[in-house]
Amino acid sequence: MKYSGWPDPGNLVVGKIDEIEDFGVFVDLEEYEDKRGLIHISEVASGWIKNVRDHVREGQIVVCKVLDVDEGSQQIDLSLKDVNDHQRSEKIQQWKNEQKADNWMDLALSNDIDDESYTAIANELIGAQGSLYDGFKQAAIHGREALEETDLAEDEIDSIVDTARENVSVPYVNVTGYVDLENPSPTGVDGIRDALEAAEGNGEVPDEVDLEVSYVGAPEYRIEVQAPNYKTAESQLEDSADRAIRAIEGHDGSGEYHRERRTDDE
Repeated sequence: MKYSGWPDPGNLVVGKIDEIEDFGVFVDLEEYEDKRGLIHISEVASGWIKNVRDHVREGQIVVCKVLDVDEGSQQIDLSLKDVNDHQRSEKIQQWKNEQKADNWMDLALSNDIDDESYTAIANELIGAQGSLYDGFKQAAIHGREALEETDLAEDEIDSIVDTARENVSVPYVNVTGYVDLENPSPTGVDGIRDALEAAEGNGEVPDEVDLEVSYVGAPEYRIEVQAPNYKTAESQLEDSADRAIRAIEGHDGSGEYHRERRTDDE
């Protein structure tokens, strides 16, 4: 997604060097529609410069600081020398993340969506989470909750969340659910114990998943799952609850899965 407006002085921008002249370098701004900036020779590098081409090349991707913007004359003055290595690395990663998010938007939305609708949906994500990439990342971690303050339609939210869970990699996510287990049959506590062992997986839980079952208060038990991504965590949580319920029903008991902890008056 490219911005239709103008960058502000002080912003860092990503650009591709398009033309090199003796007096400076023209740069096409990768994040903005039809915007081009100029790096004067004095802003290419510190010290005296004999030949600009000793420092840059055509087609090179660079990170620049915006010095001045004159919308009337369509001029954007840039500096290359005012960007340090840390700023450059961080900005390039941010730009790459936004490119990923652009691809995820294509996956989440129908191919025939018009540019105006695409931009409106993207702006909702940016408004909610600060960037397109963070919009998808938070949707992967928190699901629909991450987008509940937006004006997106229900089907748009569902599609974005599904796409995020399929594509966004996060270090790990934690999810929690609860299962109520009751066993009035003669097997009593032994039946409950079998159900809890089933919930823990009996060795079936993948190595990358950490699953723990703990007692909350009769008849409620907490299932906590830590996994590399939201989709896996949710799947393992539901599988754990299903195993416990099947096991307790095998003892003529009953089980019920729910996401929120019960209160005393429920």
